[in-house]
Amino acid sequence: MDSFADGSQIEERELQRVRLMTRRHFLRQSQIGLGALTLSEFLGSRQPAAGANVPMDEGSTAARKPAAATKIRSVIYLHMVGSPPQQDLFDYKPKLNQFDRQPCPDELLKSPKFSLIVGHPKLLGSPYRFQPRGNCGLVMSDLLPHMGTVVDDIALIRSMSTDQFSHPPAELLLQTGMNRPGGASMGSWITYGLGSENENLPGFVVLVSGGLRGPTAGKSVWGSGFLPSVYQGVQCQTSGEPILFVKNPPGMSRDLRRRSLDTLRRMNEIELAEFGDPETVTRISQYELAYRMQVSVPEIMDISREPKHIHQAYGTQPGVTSFANNCLLARRLVEQGVRYVQLFDAGWDMHGTSRKDDLINALPRKCHEVDQPIAALLRDLKARGLFDETLVVWSGEFGRMSMNEVRSGSLLGRDHHPYCFSMWLAGGGIKGGTTLGETDDLGYYITKDKVTVRDLQATVLSLLGLDPYRLTFAVQGGEQRLIGQTGEGQVIKQILA
Repeated sequence: MDSFADGSQIEERELQRVRLMTRRHFLRQSQIGLGALTLSEFLGSRQPAAGANVPMDEGSTAARKPAAATKIRSVIYLHMVGSPPQQDLFDYKPKLNQFDRQPCPDELLKSPKFSLIVGHPKLLGSPYRFQPRGNCGLVMSDLLPHMGTVVDDIALIRSMSTDQFSHPPAELLLQTGMNRPGGASMGSWITYGLGSENENLPGFVVLVSGGLRGPTAGKSVWGSGFLPSVYQGVQCQTSGEPILFVKNPPGMSRDLRRRSLDTLRRMNEIELAEFGDPETVTRISQYELAYRMQVSVPEIMDISREPKHIHQAYGTQPGVTSFANNCLLARRLVEQGVRYVQLFDAGWDMHGTSRKDDLINALPRKCHEVDQPIAALLRDLKARGLFDETLVVWSGEFGRMSMNEVRSGSLLGRDHHPYCFSMWLAGGGIKGGTTLGETDDLGYYITKDKVTVRDLQATVLSLLGLDPYRLTFAVQGGEQRLIGQTGEGQVIKQILA
């Protein structure tokens, strides 16, 4: 480049240097150190709150003792995406059947208007038979005969409630404590507080069935949000590769992979020493875990290793994607020390728009898909001595209405209903054969023992020995909790053993 008397050559070199400078370098080298101060404050705000039962090394997933003594080591959460109709499964309403297809009472129409119901709707009784089950006498639908044989092990809550009417925000609120993306999922909070008992497997594993769509809210329902990303859920598959890209590509041997990771680790350690970004620690940890998972995950995910009587009990078929296979995998994962296993089964949004989502055709099919595997899971956990140290949770994200939606001719369907729905818990710390809460004669409002999403979250954390009020994370000058910033959730003591 020619030299110019006006100094343009110097200016061009300076511009080139600035272009090559990263924003972080600029902030660090800025006059009066404003950038360094800002970065320091940001990093400081990501430290655990005082007194919280969480690791100071945010990149660590090593197992840690809970603050309170507990037998429970793992959670299996069975989320029925779309929300099953409680009136057809767990909340029998003879009065609703008595007034089947009659105009809905005016007082119910005074509640907030729902967009999918038009005109003056008619009440819809359940087309299915109910009968008492187990020694506890729990009255439940004939659609779930296998689950009817294990009701003495579950605590049924008929008075669950939420303040969300649409699927994505309701799923997010239930699973992350926030009705919008950005919150940390329950599995992330738990692995953040307790770590994982198997260094070769993720602490939080996600399994999806019922269609490619999965949760309506997407992968945010198992994301780590503002927590370090090492605590986010890892989605596994029951067909094909257990985890995408877990195998080495052609030309990459395990030895070469090891040497590559060693070099990458040294580079990350240099960056960590210079900038102190905790996500660098997470990145190092994730690379190392991925390397170990290449050996451990394919073995754990291979359910063909199970004996014939186990496959018959669950109704599993190795090599396919199914809820049954995922239930068996959940047992295998907690058996190996995985802290939190989340199953999402899609297809429960029973609006009655077609035979694919109505109460007469779709609901029996969905119940058949989950009934046997769930009962087998509870029995299998018992047989292996895992029942008392595993918490099993079953729920949708909200309930269904007591009126017929009438979206398509003579098909039967129910709209979304946030005011009440049913769910159950089983396993360690739970008083089996218990029923909590009541709804009115038409199954529309809660009349006794209302339970909120926050209460459920507080209960799950407490059962694991974590203090739901002290398990906090400082973000942008405020403290975040799974149960909300103000910590309004209450432990559901009535269902505890």
